[in-house]
Amino acid sequence: MSAPRKNRVMDAALPPEERLLFTDLSTAELAKRLGEALTSQLHGLSFSAYLDGQGPDLKTQLSPAQIRQRLELIRPYTKWIRSFSCTDGNEHVPAIAKSMGLKTMVGAWVGDDAETNARELAGLIELCRAGHVDIAAVGNEVLLREDLDEGALLSAIAHVKAAVPGVKVGYVDAYYLFCEHPKLVEACDVLLINCYPFWEECSLEYSIAYMKEMVARVERVAGGKQIIISETGWPSDGTPVGAAIPSERNALLYALNTFAWTDSVGLELFYFSAFDEAWKAGPEGGCGPHWGFWDTEGRPKYGWR
Repeated sequence: MSAPRKNRVMDAALPPEERLLFTDLSTAELAKRLGEALTSQLHGLSFSAYLDGQGPDLKTQLSPAQIRQRLELIRPYTKWIRSFSCTDGNEHVPAIAKSMGLKTMVGAWVGDDAETNARELAGLIELCRAGHVDIAAVGNEVLLREDLDEGALLSAIAHVKAAVPGVKVGYVDAYYLFCEHPKLVEACDVLLINCYPFWEECSLEYSIAYMKEMVARVERVAGGKQIIISETGWPSDGTPVGAAIPSERNALLYALNTFAWTDSVGLELFYFSAFDEAWKAGPEGGCGPHWGFWDTEGRPKYGWR
């Protein structure tokens, strides 16, 4: 997740085909629809296994048993999972997911520390060579955070691609950064774009229309390469960001409308996120812990079954 991005949707009258679906349903009915959608329309989920009192900032060492327990909760509802790191126990995620019949998009966490980056990239390469990776993601929002410049990031991508021929290699960042970095588009086998109308202060009413425009901007520079939405979501609680209001009802409506649109056009999506995670209160403020479909205890957050 990241700080608010640029490019805001214009407040214009939406044509009927762009208006949100399901707005006539009660919140309880929306929750029931979510349960149905998770078993039929969801492509992938962003996954990390941290419990309360744990987190990457604390250097928690995740155990295979804990990872397996968390994956078992979501396994019936998704075809793919996306992981974010290849160190501190996260390197166990891909093999366990594969053993459960799930496909994997595996991320190496690339930042501003060269030693950590080397360990992450080595871990990703090892997992690819072991057959545990369907898509390799070299970094997440590195350019957005300004942890590395374009040249250093391209070198990391090239290093992994050379080491794992036959595995799709991409990079995850805010959608508009692919429009601003044509060399990045050229370097990637697949474009992994994060699309958050919420962080761009977009009201729920316009959110899906705006996300369609985000994807269209990348399509114009993609040169026919596959585009996957690597993250999108809406928090169920927290502080509003401009016209974007967190609430359970808004989170349900956003998820259902996102699933309906991506399913109708065949666009692959990794929804953010599987679980609420308390540690995200630090980097993301009041909204941070509230992006999951399951709560921190692993219970369906909206009461769906």
